[in-house]
This record gives sequence, structure tokens and C-alpha cells, in this order.
Amino acid sequence: MFTAAAESFLKQAREIQEEELQRFASRVAAVLQGPELGPEAADCLQRLHLTVAATKYPRKLDGKFVELLQTLLCSSKCPEQIQMLCAAILREMSPCNDLILSCDEIQDTKLLSLVSSVLLAQGNKKAEVSAVGQRIVKVLERRLPEGQSARYLLPVLSNVISLSPESLTEEQTNVVSKKMADWLRYASIHQGVAQPSGGFFSNPRTRQPGPVTEVDGAIATDFFTVLSVGQYYTQDQWLNVQAFSMLRNWLLCYGGKTPNSEDKSGMDRSVMSMVSATSTSSRLLPPKERLREKAFEYCQRLIEQSNRRPLKKDDGDLQKACLIEAVTIMDIICKQDSSYVYRAVSFLKILHGRICGDATYARALLPIAQFFLNHSKTATVDSDAIYKHLLTDIPAQLFHNPSLAFEFVQFCKDNSQLFTETSSIFRQSFPNLFKFLAWNSPPLISEFVDLLPFLLDAGTAIEIFHLLLDLPCLTAALDIQLRSGALPTSERAASDPAVKPATCLEAFRHPLYKSMFQYLLRTKSAPEDAPERLIPLRQLLGSMASSPRVVQCAETVPVLLELFFTVVAEFADGPLINQLVVLLLHRSDQLYEIPAFKDDVYRVLSSQLVMLCKLRPALVVELSTEILEFSGTVSNIQNKEAIFTHMVWAIGEYMSVSYDKRCTVEQINRFFETLEAVLFEITQLRPLASTPSYAPRAISVLMATLTKLAARSQDLIPRVSMFLSKMRTFVQSPAVTSVYCEEDLEEILIRATELMNLLKMPSVAQFVFTPPVDVASTRFQRDVNDSLPFALRIVTRLLEPTPGFMPG
Repeated sequence: MFTAAAESFLKQAREIQEEELQRFASRVAAVLQGPELGPEAADCLQRLHLTVAATKYPRKLDGKFVELLQTLLCSSKCPEQIQMLCAAILREMSPCNDLILSCDEIQDTKLLSLVSSVLLAQGNKKAEVSAVGQRIVKVLERRLPEGQSARYLLPVLSNVISLSPESLTEEQTNVVSKKMADWLRYASIHQGVAQPSGGFFSNPRTRQPGPVTEVDGAIATDFFTVLSVGQYYTQDQWLNVQAFSMLRNWLLCYGGKTPNSEDKSGMDRSVMSMVSATSTSSRLLPPKERLREKAFEYCQRLIEQSNRRPLKKDDGDLQKACLIEAVTIMDIICKQDSSYVYRAVSFLKILHGRICGDATYARALLPIAQFFLNHSKTATVDSDAIYKHLLTDIPAQLFHNPSLAFEFVQFCKDNSQLFTETSSIFRQSFPNLFKFLAWNSPPLISEFVDLLPFLLDAGTAIEIFHLLLDLPCLTAALDIQLRSGALPTSERAASDPAVKPATCLEAFRHPLYKSMFQYLLRTKSAPEDAPERLIPLRQLLGSMASSPRVVQCAETVPVLLELFFTVVAEFADGPLINQLVVLLLHRSDQLYEIPAFKDDVYRVLSSQLVMLCKLRPALVVELSTEILEFSGTVSNIQNKEAIFTHMVWAIGEYMSVSYDKRCTVEQINRFFETLEAVLFEITQLRPLASTPSYAPRAISVLMATLTKLAARSQDLIPRVSMFLSKMRTFVQSPAVTSVYCEEDLEEILIRATELMNLLKMPSVAQFVFTPPVDVASTRFQRDVNDSLPFALRIVTRLLEPTPGFMPG
């Protein structure tokens, strides 16, 4: 956040118009062409830089002024501050057509760094990146004059390889690799000397610099690294730090792979590698292999240094960051040369044992796990203990850390294929992983969309289905867990079992609810436990339904539910589909009480119910008891109309011998009687004040389904025809017209008339409502207001050219 003064300056800079900017640039040009470039020139350039940098769109400056900036930038007489400001303004104006800069003849490393930064900002229109890279390497090749330092060039080189790695030849990369190996391994172990101030009392006799120290204050006895501490640093120490900062990217771009490293005996290669580390022969290795050797030693040294207790907090944070980088680089080195795997495995196992109990090192556990995922097969070691600790303890303890949550889920997503191939722990840990989503949604929704398919299989599908529906409850439970952990110890005592808890926080420690919370907050899969135990807990957590975090989590559930069914449809067999349909109907009564959440879930479940029935039409016969119970409950039309309507449509569509030879007339009659009773209940005429309103779509689908069933058991045709004939009386009743709109009533009457006309020709009705399976097609999936085959309309037009309509 900016201060009020800074915001005011930015606002003024953004509001400057082009004409005013050109006038200001003219005044700046006059100052720059004066006899002396002092504080006034610096102030003018700072203001101009703010103006061109404050807007998202590029500002245009006069070509002559741009030429003046370039002249000053390259002038040896120009003060360094002015040069830096000129370069900054030119970068902000990139890409710039008036640029005539070139780095080919520049010898001064500071100036080369500034000019290169401007050229790299041009977007490589004229192969600037390659030209800069070539020049930087050429300067690094030779011995630099006194007073020049390569430390100004390494950040530029780092940018070059990020923008265009192919701009350097193999010969050039070998030159830099050789230099980097020396910078990493042979920097001075003595501190730098303070630059004399030049004041009257400055002492021309300087003290001999002392040795660098470790982060705990001890005198360093091994080579210098980024974790070595000194009051001042030498040039080669700065190069050491910079070389390490770009080491990972350099190895990825130019590290290559040692030829035949896989073919040689791993133990022999390891021995050779250890010998080379302690002998002068390492200098005879090819540059890439020598850099790997020195980089590996450097990383080992950093890991050893990370075990020291720092005197300053900032040094502790640096230790953790360097530890992560060191393990990551070791992983890259082992990918490029498998001989290092055996040295790294034992080293990293010891490291894991040292830091796994310290939550502040949680981030460092990710690259360690990554290493073992990549190399445990090569090293023939069992790494399940490392994965188990990572997937069990970290999510349970640190789900509320947003940056760690993102890194952790990203790590799981990137390695989901490896995890599923190497360890069963990954899929078993899904309840823990979902804690990250429950607490940090919606930022993590896209990651979980990629991750969910790898967590699903026949063994986890049912439990994940329950967990998705209970995800908002999990968010509420995590909130209570955090608040309970923050209470003073004296207030954490278990509640009296005889006293009903007054708040969710009290319930968390109450014996009656404790096991429910433990199940919801479990760290691994527990398929044998019954989710029904959570019913009282959902009711208890209702007081948190309006929490913003809970509401946000609830909004992510429909997306994941749709993905869930899409993935499950690819591997589900008959019993699993049947089980899912039963649970779908059952769980529709057991959702967290957030109205918008329930509506969204009903919408998804209803559409997926149709999909499951299409996958396995026989389930209508096999689950007839459960389906009859659900479709025979009138209250379901009011509470979950979408699911009810789709279920009734599925009955009419698939309760047929065409789909299942086990379908009998007795079953058809039983379904008919149940649905007939429901339709009678919702369409019977009542006194005006007590007439309820039901969804017209549900009424239409009920009529259509009864007609379909009657066409398959023709003894039922007179009953359904008589019922349909009474629909005109229903829609014309004052009690009904007061609660339904005219368009809905007209649609109901038209549908009833169409169905009656069709039943006048039973053989045609049977063909229309029960076509062969290979041509069976309804419009219902495409238009929820039309549940009849297109053939119905054709027959109706033949029988009744002018269909029934609502009287005026």
C-alpha cells in the first residue's frame, strides 16, 4: 500500500496529458544540457520517470530527447545516478523505435549492465537478447581490468537465459559453467574491507579483515556460501551469492544429462563421484560435470549450515529458503547424473529426520518428498514414511497457511501421477488434502479440478462423494478447531456430558460430539465408518452457515460435484452406480443448511441422476424399493423438485422390458400406483385458501410418466385416461388459477390433451413411449419442459389438428 503522499503523486503523474508531458520533457532536456548535472537534473529525471511509469500504456517522448537520454547513459563523464535514471526511463518506454544503443564496444561492466537492461526490455525485436548474451560472455571470458567486477553482469546473464536460453552456444555455456564452479567453491573466507569515507578523520591504516562467521556466530571453517556472515563482502563473495541465485535455472537450461549415466553401476559411479570431490582431478572434469560437483558440495554445505541456531530471525528465514533451494538443486543434479543419488539419499533422510518435527520447516519437506518421488526407485529405498508424514501432519496442522496451502496442493497436482503409481498413501490422504480447499476456497478450486481425478477410484468414490457434500461443514469444523486451539489451557477441559453444549466451541470438546468432529476432521480415508453419524453435527454447525468462509467454500462444491460424476462415469461398474444413486437420493435430505448451496447441489445432482440412469438403465428395476420410496414422497416435489422430476422421468424412460428383461407388469403397476397417488395428491381441488403450488414441470412429467407406464401395461390405460380428462377441471378451478400463471396452466392442459389423444391408439402409444433402445430419444435432456418424444407431437397433430387450448 502506498502512503497518501505517494498516492497523490501517482494520481498527478497519471493525469498529465501528452502536451504537458512534452513541455516538461523540454524543460528536462534544457537542464540536462546545462554545464553541470547536479541535484536539479536528478530531481527532474526522477519526476519524468514517475510520469512515464505511472500508467499502464507506454508514454511517447520526442526522438531527440530519447537520443539525449542515450547519449547521457553512455557518457563516461555522466554521474552514475543520472545514468541509472536515464536507463530506467528508457526501459519504461520499451519497445522504443528511436533506440540506437549497442553493447558491442562497452568495456565498463556497470555501464554494460545498464545498457543491457535497456536492450533486454525491447522484446528481442532485433535479436537484442542474443547480442547481449554474446557480449556478457565475451566480457566474462577475459580478465577484467582493475576496478571492474563481474557482479554487475550476472543479473543480466540470468535475464538472458530466462528470455532466450538458446542464445548461448555450448562453448559459451562451458565458459560460464567453469566460472560458476570457481565462484561457488573458491570465494574468500575473509570479510571484505569497508570503503574509506574520505573524511578528515579517516584512518589510512586499515585493520586486517577478519574471517566470515556462521549464522550462529562461530568462525567459518569451511568454504564461503550464501549463509556465511560478514560485516562487509568481497567481490568474489558477491559473485558466490549471485552464482547460487542463478544456479537452478542454469542447470535446468544447460546442465544436460551425463551420457550413459544410467548404464553404469550406480555404486561404482557414486564412489567415483566421491573420489573426485576430494581430489584435484575434479578440475579435469568437463565444465558441466565439474559445475555439478561443486554445486552438489555447495548444497551439502548449505544443508549443514541450516542446522545452526541463527542469532538473528532474518538469518533463520534465509536458512529455510536456502534449504529449499539446495534440496531442489540436488534433485536436478541427480536427474542429470544418477551417480549422485546414492550420496543424496542418505543425506536427505537424515535431514528429513531432523526437520520433520518442526512446523516452521514445512515448506522444506516438499522438495525432499519431490526428491524421493523422483529417485527412490533408482536408490531402491522405501520412502512411504516421508510421504505419510507429509500428507498426514502438514495439512492437518497448517491448512490455514494460504501460501503453504497453494504450494502444497500445487506439489500434489504436479506429482499426482507419480504418487498414484508409487504409493497408496496419496489416495488414502484425501480427507486431509480437502482441508486446504475447505479453508482456502475459491483460490484453490482450479488446482483441485486438476487433482480430483487422481484421488478418485472405486475405493474412494463413495467417501469423496460424502466429503464433497460436507465440505462447508468441514470449513466450519476447521474454524472451530482453530478457535479451540487458541483458548487458554484452563478453558480446554472436556465439557460435562450431562449438560447440552450451548455453542459450537463447547460442542467441540463435548463427549457427545467429539467423535463426530474427529470423523469430519480425520486425516485419512475411513470407508468403514458411517457418514450418518454427522447428522447431529450438521444441525449443530448451522449457526455458522452465514460465515463468509463457509459460504465461499459452499460455492465451490457444485463445480467439483459435476467433475466427480464425470470422472466416476469413466470407471464405475453396476454396483457402484447403484450405490451412488441410492446415496444421491438419501443425501439430498442431509445437506448443510445454506439455501443457495442446497439449490446448486440439487441442480447438479438432478442432472447427474439422469446421466447415471443412462449409463445403467437397469438400476430403475434393481433399486425399485428406494426409488419408490423417494418418488412416492410428495414433500420432495416442494423441497427438491429438480431431483424428483428427473427421477420420475427416469422411471418413465427406463421402467421397460426394452432396457431390462427383469421388468415385470407387477413392477410397472406398483410404480404406476405410487405416482398416481402423488399426482392425485398435488392436483386434487381444495378450498381456495389451502391450495399449494407445485412446479408445473413436475405435474407434466408425472402425467407423461403415468402415460408411458400405461402404454406398457395397457390395463392401466382407462385409469390414466380418466385422470387426464379431469385436468381441464383442475386448470379451470379458481383455487388453481389463483396460484398458477396462465402460461403454466395452458402448458399442463396441452400436455394432458396430447397424452389422451395418444392413448386412444394403444399400439401407437406403445411404439411412441417404448421405441427400440437403439432409437430411443427424448427431448427431456435438451429441454426440461418437454419430456415427450417428438413423435408424440406428430400423432397429436394427426388426431387433433387444433390442440387443446385454454379458454378465454
